Amino acid sequence: MALIKALLFAGCVAAAGMITRGDESDPNLNKCPGYRASNVQTSSTGLVATLTLAGDACNTYGSDLKDLVLKVFYQTENRMRVIIEDKAQQVYQIPDSIVGRPDGASPASTSKLKFEYDEYPFAFRVKRGNEAIFDTAGVPLIFESQYLRLRTSLPKDPYLYGFGDTYGPWRLDTSDYTRTLWARDAGISAGGNSYANHPFYMEQRTSGAHGVFLRNSNGMDISVNKTSAAAQYLEYRVIGGIVDLYFLAGPTPVEVARQYAGVVGKPAMHGYWTFGFHQCRYGYRDAFEVAEVVQNYSNAKIPLETMWTDIDYMDHRKVFTLDPNNYPIEKVRAVVSHLHSKNQKYIVMVDPAVSYSEYGPKTRGEASNAFVKNSTGQTELGAVWPGAAAFPDWFAANTTGYWTNEFARFFDANTGVDIDGVWNDMNEPSNFCGTPCNNPFSYGPPAPKPKRDAPRRLPGWPCILQPPGSKCQNARSEPIQSQSQTRKAVVETRDISATSGDPRYKGLPGRNLLKPKYAIKNANGDLSSHTLRTDRFHANGLATYDTHNLYGVMNGMASRQAMIARRPNQRPLVISRSVFPGAGAHIGHWTGDSLSTWDQYRLAIRHIFANVALYQVPMIGSDVCGFGGYTTEQLCSRWAALGAFQPFYRNHNDNYSPSQEFYLWPSVTDSARRAIDIRYRLLDYIYTAFYLQSQDGTPSVMPMSYVYPSDSGTWALDLQFFYGPNLLVAPVTDENASTRDVYLPKDLFWNWFDGTRIQGTATTYQFKKLGWSDLPLMLRGGTITPARTQSANTTTETRTKPFQLHIALDANGKANGQLYYDDGISIIQQNGHSLINFNFANNVLTIDGDFGYKIPVNVKSVRILGGKTVDVDLSLNQRSTTKI
Repeated sequence: MALIKALLFAGCVAAAGMITRGDESDPNLNKCPGYRASNVQTSSTGLVATLTLAGDACNTYGSDLKDLVLKVFYQTENRMRVIIEDKAQQVYQIPDSIVGRPDGASPASTSKLKFEYDEYPFAFRVKRGNEAIFDTAGVPLIFESQYLRLRTSLPKDPYLYGFGDTYGPWRLDTSDYTRTLWARDAGISAGGNSYANHPFYMEQRTSGAHGVFLRNSNGMDISVNKTSAAAQYLEYRVIGGIVDLYFLAGPTPVEVARQYAGVVGKPAMHGYWTFGFHQCRYGYRDAFEVAEVVQNYSNAKIPLETMWTDIDYMDHRKVFTLDPNNYPIEKVRAVVSHLHSKNQKYIVMVDPAVSYSEYGPKTRGEASNAFVKNSTGQTELGAVWPGAAAFPDWFAANTTGYWTNEFARFFDANTGVDIDGVWNDMNEPSNFCGTPCNNPFSYGPPAPKPKRDAPRRLPGWPCILQPPGSKCQNARSEPIQSQSQTRKAVVETRDISATSGDPRYKGLPGRNLLKPKYAIKNANGDLSSHTLRTDRFHANGLATYDTHNLYGVMNGMASRQAMIARRPNQRPLVISRSVFPGAGAHIGHWTGDSLSTWDQYRLAIRHIFANVALYQVPMIGSDVCGFGGYTTEQLCSRWAALGAFQPFYRNHNDNYSPSQEFYLWPSVTDSARRAIDIRYRLLDYIYTAFYLQSQDGTPSVMPMSYVYPSDSGTWALDLQFFYGPNLLVAPVTDENASTRDVYLPKDLFWNWFDGTRIQGTATTYQFKKLGWSDLPLMLRGGTITPARTQSANTTTETRTKPFQLHIALDANGKANGQLYYDDGISIIQQNGHSLINFNFANNVLTIDGDFGYKIPVNVKSVRILGGKTVDVDLSLNQRSTTKI
């Protein structure tokens, strides 16, 4: 018999129960006794109980903890938190400074979620209404020093999504599927753990969607499988930390997204310019080649917002240095000055590892105790691009100050490289030296490329970037046009260095921090393989074994603070390879080293909307045309069009692959021009969607199921998506295809290009005769989409163009939409902002809302899809009603 108790306190219900042991390969797990609940104390908003080991310890993968505490918190009507931790509070927990712990207390009686439990063997259920959305009965909880096991049953054939940048379909496999969460430097390939780790999933049922977040940064395997009796389950197998679960009631996917943002933090708003087109390549040999690429884009009439430089600019691959031969300071500053004079931007890569050679960043880092130490108190060394390298300890008290100071010195607007954003790579962290790393000094950077003179003239560029003997009036370089500010920052930053001396949660002693008995399925092998040793301790006492998955997001947070210190009150663009829950509140992400294949082109689509719609990391993009391998003209044409509908739009590829700038092929040039033209005209529309996500978590890019959750035909769709709430994007995804079948729910759609009315019937609609630069786009009926009347070469120029409203009527002849407008860059809007509502009914257009920002351009045209286009002159700074 088991006593089932609910927080409804309706009494005791008898239920029969049998222990069905786990079916993992180790038979000793079957001996684990589970726990017994006692000393239960309830309140109107939660529950606290003691959990005691219910028999002899099994000690399979560590020592069973005998005394645990169960805590249940009803935080809002849609959110419940369930904690199972050790009574002594020694077991490691994520510091609040990295991933917050939202509080709140809400009456259980008004909650959409209900908690029930069995006293022995202890198990619990979380219900939404009468349906259990999480049920651990049948397989006992295991809580050991280096192993947690928690299993929940699932319905047959479940629709699950999540757990990071998975290398497969949007809907997770449900048989013999394991997702390993352990940040790893590995190119995008089929299977294996990746750069990004998100212990969060959403499940879609006919009764609605719900979300489950495990707040735990330790390495883990998440298994989705069936028992021998074909019962579906999901099981966490974690090598440390505690059970700290947030349950989100939904019941729609969009509501789950908003609720998750309320847990991990709402995304940071980014600058208007960041949505422009970016170009990069690993392998630009010198400053002249960087300038030449910029000029070639201009010659091809392809708008270019931002030029990026990979590690090529560094002196022997050392961060915070310039190659004196190929990227001397005066030439780099000339490139940056020229870009800024054209309202373009410049970004470089900054890896976290600091060369362990005699140069300023290393010397100052050691003086600040900013690096991870080894067991003897010396700087821990590994090897990365520059050879022997030290790793910043983001938990040390002085490290963020050290990092900010290095940014201030090297990226000084008056004497250094005046960057506009920063790119953090290799921050899993990556380490080329094995464990043990006996001789990091045996690694070294490749030989630098020889210095060369500029091989040809670049009209309009500074003389310093021209061939010797060139005749030009500018003898040295154009004046530096700094975009940095020197006034005091008006935005407070927070200390991420850690736990304020809290003696709790530091981690249990006596653990095997290199090779725990339970080996997660890390594709690199041992935990420390190709990364920082996991038995090293941070300055605050935490082990890298526990914090490994946090390294990348902490690197990004430190870079964000350093950028704000350089340019107070400006929204910084920081792109990171490794991310964790909460990253989107600070930084953006790119999906890493993809290959130039059709499979990975398709994978990019899933990665984009998963990061935006599930993980709340909306500034996200893939390497357009692929990073590694050999792209083709057709693939690059298709990807150039697709990339225009991902938030972060950058062409980037590898040093060992042929160049793939858009201007190198006629069809790619055409595709890029057409796609960028649409993107730039729609910049305010997607900027508005991005703003709304920063306010409440409403996804700015999302799969079809988020818009049509009641249509099960959309639940597994992962090759078509919504860009903002209005625009359905259906890229051609097969090589040599000239048609595209698009699933359309029972709704009204309008072809963006010709205004054709398309009635969805919950089946596929085929687009035909699609060239390489063609991308089917549809506006959902009932929407108004603000767009510029034309695009321009830069986002700055685009903001000078007037607006056109695209009205896609619903079946009743009505439509509505929104426009957010501000100065485009400031974190704190000194001049206010506008959030304007458009409504159309009975042929009358109404403009209403908040008019806090003086918008310098008007609406000059109204286009009713399938109907007429009307010239108007409507102010966006006041309420108006106009007959159309």
